[in-house]
Amino acid sequence: MLLRRANLARVSGGNFDVIVVGAGINGAVSAAALAGRGASVALIDRGDFGGFTSQESSNLVWGGFKYLENYELPLVFGLCRSRNRLMKAYPDNIKEIPFLATLDETAPYRPWFAALGATAYWGIGLFGTGRPRVFGSAELETVEPVIDTRTARGAVQYQDAYLVDNDSRFVFSFVRSAIEAGAAVANYVELVSAERVGDRWVCRLRDTDCGDELTTTARVVVNATGPFVDDLNASWGLTTEHRILYSKGIHLVVPRLTTTRHDRVLAFFDDTQRLFYVIPMGRRSVIGTTDTRVDTPYTEVTDEDRDFLLHQINARLDRPEPLTRDDVIAERSGVRPLVVRRGSGDQSDADWTSLSRRHEVEGDAERAVVTVFGGKLTDCLNVGEEVAALVQSLGVPLEKDLHNWYGEPASATRTEFYRQARLCRLDSLRTKPGTEPLTDRLWRRYGRRAFGLLEAIRADPTMGEDIMGSADYLRAELYNAAEHEMIVTLDDFMRRRSKIDLVVRDRDILGSPGLREVAEILFGDHAERRLADYVEGKALRH
Repeated sequence: MLLRRANLARVSGGNFDVIVVGAGINGAVSAAALAGRGASVALIDRGDFGGFTSQESSNLVWGGFKYLENYELPLVFGLCRSRNRLMKAYPDNIKEIPFLATLDETAPYRPWFAALGATAYWGIGLFGTGRPRVFGSAELETVEPVIDTRTARGAVQYQDAYLVDNDSRFVFSFVRSAIEAGAAVANYVELVSAERVGDRWVCRLRDTDCGDELTTTARVVVNATGPFVDDLNASWGLTTEHRILYSKGIHLVVPRLTTTRHDRVLAFFDDTQRLFYVIPMGRRSVIGTTDTRVDTPYTEVTDEDRDFLLHQINARLDRPEPLTRDDVIAERSGVRPLVVRRGSGDQSDADWTSLSRRHEVEGDAERAVVTVFGGKLTDCLNVGEEVAALVQSLGVPLEKDLHNWYGEPASATRTEFYRQARLCRLDSLRTKPGTEPLTDRLWRRYGRRAFGLLEAIRADPTMGEDIMGSADYLRAELYNAAEHEMIVTLDDFMRRRSKIDLVVRDRDILGSPGLREVAEILFGDHAERRLADYVEGKALRH
């Protein structure tokens, strides 16, 4: 909490070039890009970093193969280029992965036609991934035995990428980049009001954790509040060319479904001829997503949602027993903010379901406001660059973009960490079958900070022990999180800085003797209150 208090002190009474409101992927990347180019930046969010829409994604970094259906070639080209950039910049966090799309008798495309589309997709993506392949139904059963091939005409396999860890942790990597470049950042800080006074915005803020109020000023406001951008702009009387519609999507996390040792995304057309996926998440599989138009950004998984996805996947897998609600370990529900032009009407169902996840960035020179509409994780670097360009056009001087505000540390730094890890036999600490080497995990999650974890383990071997059994988290990682990751609630750690809440059943978490120690390390004297809040939150969700 010391890091958060220090940042709050900087925000309070500060005079910034830019205040970024909203710390999902769009806000975090905007803050990193601006701070990395020399602007003085404040980043705030009324919840946690990556704590709303950005924590409910499919964890995929992809070029939008399905957008080829609507001939959105420029969008697919741009997303594929963004995917390639991210894969190059984050080689340990973002990995190439095969997508195996099964085409049965109800699918809208035959295998030969899908193969043409996959080849075109590969070319549009500048051949930045492995080449596509086509399988007949008999060969498909050998490639992935869990698929029910009785009605399959065949399958096409193409390549995209995914996040090895969770989406919120990836968002936090940009928050850390912003901090390291000099930005003042604070979660659980709400924008109460903002008034244009002369050439500056005077912002009244409230710490939602303790109730304290503070004031700060900025020349430019970046509205990166995701599904709430329209409401915030309306509160200022600001009119924009674009607006947001909401599409609800859910995911179900279940025990690992695929039987092969290799990670692979399975793709199927559901009964409405819409694609859904089975995505690997370590020893779990994530089934989703759905696509339901809603009128509010606040959503939850309903019985109808669960039953629909379970029915769809059970009809397409060859398992001894069908999946039931009892197999669901965790659930995710969120909205996609879809961009439309004002005056385009409510969109018919046909038009709405064809809306893509493109983004738009608008600037209002008179009010000095930049608004980010829509978007997706794959396109985040472009969002950061476009926001920076607009902020600069509004009179904030920026340094040349050296592209040093994103990406993993240099390969030489990685090599040195792996050398030191071998010398202290770090990977010998892990005895669980089916878990990745500690060296890989610590480097991917912490980068340069992993050297400090290694030193802590050398000094005290208990720091290398798992603290919650099946959660697969070291004691040293908890101390690192307490010092460097601005954790305010236990949910911040369990759901966003880690993915424990996504891969471990609630009853196993609450029954773990290590949970109390987690709270004590993270919160010290406030552990009992934070633990009680977490347990109460679990009860309310059930």
